Amino acid sequence: MPEKWAVIVIDLQGDFTEWKQGSLAVPGSDEGYVRAVENATRQLKELGILVLGTQDWHPPDHVSFATSHPGKRPFETVVVDGKAQDLWPSHCVQGTGNARVVIDNNLFLAVVKKAEDPMTESYSGFQSGGELDAVLRANGIGRVIVYGLATDYCVKATSLDLAAAGYLVVVVENLCRSVSPDTAAAAVDEMRREGVRVVDTVEEVIEEIRRNRG
Repeated sequence: MPEKWAVIVIDLQGDFTEWKQGSLAVPGSDEGYVRAVENATRQLKELGILVLGTQDWHPPDHVSFATSHPGKRPFETVVVDGKAQDLWPSHCVQGTGNARVVIDNNLFLAVVKKAEDPMTESYSGFQSGGELDAVLRANGIGRVIVYGLATDYCVKATSLDLAAAGYLVVVVENLCRSVSPDTAAAAVDEMRREGVRVVDTVEEVIEEIRRNRG
């Protein structure tokens, strides 16, 4: 794979943040966290790193919403077409204010929308019609930095799919937040087993990029 780098910022949307009082806010996603993500992303862009994002973009009747299943409540699990489906509060509904990406949109070359089909859950931005893979390959990218929301769901799913497709993936842990500490630890273990590198800070990656450039 080529040596060029990109960064993918996962689902930095109002509904996932405490800052914007989102319907599915991830713990620790206050304004300070969002600003830290924005600052790190700006640093990487200034190094010439390609910046991409993912964005949940649900129809109002999405299969993952508890409101789509009469009598069910958020955080319960149902079976849909023989598969377990976690239920969530309605979130990131297409065209609503809190579906917006909350860091500077001018940083991004592209933001890939996912989970647009009402009957399909999609935690991974890599599986959304192949758009993310196409953009990466068109730009000669072989190494990908990943961070955002949440470690134990969309960060994990996207990173695992990237690694399976042959990309070298680095997850920056302190620029992620998780739904639960236990599932986050399990997600980090799983990612590492599948060849994803997990680092503490973005400075480690920036130092490596600068060093490799000589």
